[in-house]
Amino acid sequence: MPTTDVTTLIRTELPRLAGSLRKVGELILEDPAAVTHCSAAELGRRTGTSQATVTRFCRAIGLDSYQHLLIELAQERGRGEVSDWGSAEIGPDISPDDSLERVVQVVGSADLRAIQQTIDRIDLDALERAAQALAKARRIDVYGVGGSGAVAQETETRLFRIGCQVRGWNEVHGAATSAALLTPADVAIGISHSGSTRETLEPFEMAKERGATTIAITTDPRSPLAKAADIRLISATSETSFRTGSIGGRHSVLMIVDCLYVRVGQVGYQRASASLALTDHITPQHSVKNRRAR
Repeated sequence: MPTTDVTTLIRTELPRLAGSLRKVGELILEDPAAVTHCSAAELGRRTGTSQATVTRFCRAIGLDSYQHLLIELAQERGRGEVSDWGSAEIGPDISPDDSLERVVQVVGSADLRAIQQTIDRIDLDALERAAQALAKARRIDVYGVGGSGAVAQETETRLFRIGCQVRGWNEVHGAATSAALLTPADVAIGISHSGSTRETLEPFEMAKERGATTIAITTDPRSPLAKAADIRLISATSETSFRTGSIGGRHSVLMIVDCLYVRVGQVGYQRASASLALTDHITPQHSVKNRRAR
């Protein structure tokens, strides 16, 4: 199991779980600390299910046993208690009466935790294969909608700056048209928090059919997007009040994108250096200060 908070794993898996398994997951998320003092039989009684259901739940989210779940919950709680923000655990909930200081602490702690979890779980071999493929690609498509669409555009901005022929697509018809024109010399990146977004999955699968190398960036390694990919890069998310789903994981996805960007720059050093040298003057020339000086 990758190093990531087990409560994050449960939130990711919950939408795919059936009624009785979902009940177990929901109760654990309500009070993870209390669950660490329960036996599997007791947790089954509290959820109106059974000990066997609790065991099936653990296996459904990728754990070996209920004991494994208890260990993961205890370790997650321990990590929270030694947070760099202080000795007290900072939970994800923000109430209407919380101070601005607490808001900053909760949001900052969540983002740092998500980024660290992403670093801990990242597959360096997959990251290297993705960077090598991007550096050699004739053309690169990046697919994403909604919040992931913004990340797709940011990926385009980074890679384009170092000489890659790249386009970010956040509209399904344009994405599908572009995917249909790809070849085995090309690369397609699909970005989706859930890995199940149809508007991203459709062009991504078409790109694969055309022979392009496919790279998935998602929180769920068992999602349709991940399964369709040649290369999988898994991000983590740490949610707070008002920041659920992809919003809670945006910074960790951008961290992966940044790692790819830098590694592609390394692999294609001459092209990247030349591209940066040719464009470095553009931003300073458009500053208000320099315009007034001319």
